[in-house]
Amino acid sequence: MRIEDIMRKNVVTVSPSTSIGEALLLLRSNRIRHLPVVEHDRLVGIFSDRDLRDALPSRLLKHEDDDTILHKPVADIMHKQVITAHPLDFIEDASAQLYEHKIGSLPIIEGTRLVGMITESDLFSSLIELFGVNKPSSHIEVEVDDRVGMLAEVSQVFREAEVNVCSVVVYPGKKPPKKNLVFRVQTIDPRIVIQRLSAKGFTVVWPTEGGNPL
Repeated sequence: MRIEDIMRKNVVTVSPSTSIGEALLLLRSNRIRHLPVVEHDRLVGIFSDRDLRDALPSRLLKHEDDDTILHKPVADIMHKQVITAHPLDFIEDASAQLYEHKIGSLPIIEGTRLVGMITESDLFSSLIELFGVNKPSSHIEVEVDDRVGMLAEVSQVFREAEVNVCSVVVYPGKKPPKKNLVFRVQTIDPRIVIQRLSAKGFTVVWPTEGGNPL
């Protein structure tokens, strides 16, 4: 899935001269946490509620200069080095950017023009859909040898059982060189599939009961 499939295209923006107080009202009224700062259709920075918290002396005590700060322009405290993404980037790459840089949003740039915005919440919702956990389904985890063709062999069991697979995730097993295949399947009773997997000699890691496959 690409970023253009999930990005928000109607982006609320401010200019560098917008007061911090005005920007704060926009954040609250639109229930958002980040505002791209645009000048002459070009992204020049990003402002967030965290920037405001960092700028104010204290969140608990009233200071005389608090109101002064709110009248200053966004340009005074915005982040000018903005990490961005392209509409055709994959959402997993965007997720890696957010994780690596510990940020909560990515402005989406095409050329020099701001065309959209994604947040960690958008990506989280998309990953839930990709994993299929937003639909009635079951989680089945199988430990396999790390060799070519294992995914196809396990998938054949699901095909024979006429159970549709919503998603598959592969990650290193606890006993190298093993790997774990995590399937989200469209059934609320996975016992038949689990029995078939066990009969074929596959190790079912989950679901289990007392250490044995259900």
